[in-house]
Amino acid sequence: MVPHLVSRWPVWLFRWREAYTPGASVQQKTWAGMPRAAPWGIMGTSPLVCRHSSSTSSRASEVVLTHKRYPVQRLPFSVVSEEDLAAFERVVPGRVVTDPEQLEASNVDWLRTVRGCSKVLLRPRTSEEVSRILRYCHERNLAVNPQGGNTGMVGGSVPVFDEIILSTALMNQVISFHDVSGILVCQAGCVLEELSRHVEQRDFIMPLDLGAKGSCHIGGNLATNAGGLRFLRYGSLHGNVLGLEVVLADGTILSGLTSLRKDNTGYDLKQLFIGSEGTLGVITAVSISCPPKPKAVNVAFLGCPGFAEVLQTFSSCKAMLGEILSAFEFMDAECMQLVEHHLQLASPVQESPFYVLIETSGSRAEHDAEKLSSFLEQVLGSGLVTDGTLATDQRKIKALWALRERITEALSLDGYVYKYDVSLPVERLYGLVTELRARVGPRAKHVVGYGHLGDGNLHLNVTAEAFSESLLGDLEPYVYEWTAGQQGSVSAEHGVGFKKKDILGYSKPPEALQLMQQLKALLDPKGILNPYKTLPSRAR
Repeated sequence: MVPHLVSRWPVWLFRWREAYTPGASVQQKTWAGMPRAAPWGIMGTSPLVCRHSSSTSSRASEVVLTHKRYPVQRLPFSVVSEEDLAAFERVVPGRVVTDPEQLEASNVDWLRTVRGCSKVLLRPRTSEEVSRILRYCHERNLAVNPQGGNTGMVGGSVPVFDEIILSTALMNQVISFHDVSGILVCQAGCVLEELSRHVEQRDFIMPLDLGAKGSCHIGGNLATNAGGLRFLRYGSLHGNVLGLEVVLADGTILSGLTSLRKDNTGYDLKQLFIGSEGTLGVITAVSISCPPKPKAVNVAFLGCPGFAEVLQTFSSCKAMLGEILSAFEFMDAECMQLVEHHLQLASPVQESPFYVLIETSGSRAEHDAEKLSSFLEQVLGSGLVTDGTLATDQRKIKALWALRERITEALSLDGYVYKYDVSLPVERLYGLVTELRARVGPRAKHVVGYGHLGDGNLHLNVTAEAFSESLLGDLEPYVYEWTAGQQGSVSAEHGVGFKKKDILGYSKPPEALQLMQQLKALLDPKGILNPYKTLPSRAR
């Protein structure tokens, strides 16, 4: 095995040599002395990108209605009438959707685990239209479900019963971009990937990147306080967002699209709405700071013999790469097997118990290459890494990232998925996966762990042939109790939504939950905004 030989290889063997992938015209770098990567798999299209296809719509009705699967009762909201539809038609003419077939895709989450039964979807284009809609719904006591790209993981973006779906899909305009400050102002319905292209043409990048970037809306990212793949380098949205425009439950427009980096005048109200999941107001526009586009980007994909080596590799990575480190992701062997099996993507390195993906972003290619070369020599020579490949070409970088970003897609093709998104101390990050595998045994098809090691975020996923109450009982509340025992968080970046609303007590004290309830009552006294979500049932 390579790890037994690495320490005896002369230094010159670690120098890069150019290698070509069969059938490709672009270059990929591989370490000398190691086997070449297997041929790259075919890059397919994520279901997130085509979630509104006819096949998705035709299969939506196969998903069990949320109120039949979960113990939830409809609150005493009004029911949409013909008079209501006529009123909506006056506000958004030609953009009131009542066709059941068109509504199917918006009633079910893309994971196909929850489904509502809304009879109407509204498609406003402006904040003023959103204001008029919410003012009317507030007067009529009609519940509203704000919806962006519908790529959420916790059932927060689809109705539970017959709530009106308020889609931001047509609110997709870039309002302004400043080439000096890098401040972007846009509507909430802009797709993250399209915003990325817009700012990259101007030598900037978005401060967040997600696997669902081809479908998710920036407003939804803010509403869930999405973390993503660039969190390690650029931090959370709480720090990158400069201002918001939000429509409150009674139709009041809270205008705060400031482009100021410093504003110390009173309470920072925008922070209330980041992560509120549409329960306090509907985000309609955002002002966000975008960092300069790196001039040099490298991605290394490495195999590690154990999780202890993954942790040591991370420590070495932080110490030796410093300011150019922009991402450190990990995945276990079962993740790779699922990606290979369901998506026909091939691993570029030897089979390993764990894999890490490291991205560097800097301003000078020679400087970054020197630091990365020293780091790789260190981890290879010490046996922390057994095999690896490096990409500097954009096409190869995307191919390496696909192995990590498309794990969720591969899991969705493996059966019913029980998903957990937790924060834990880095040294205990994988312990939950190991213990859960032993706990559920053969009742689960797969128990896998992957995520953002750089910020202590584990994505724990369990797949089964079909939903099972028995298996769920073995998973919950065990996962949450275990996480709480490590002083972790039961939701790292996916939000709370419908699925996690009753487990907040594992991460928040009663005093915090009471204050959340009071904020909800103040801003949405009738509770019409995204009901049955985010707050515990007992705190309504």
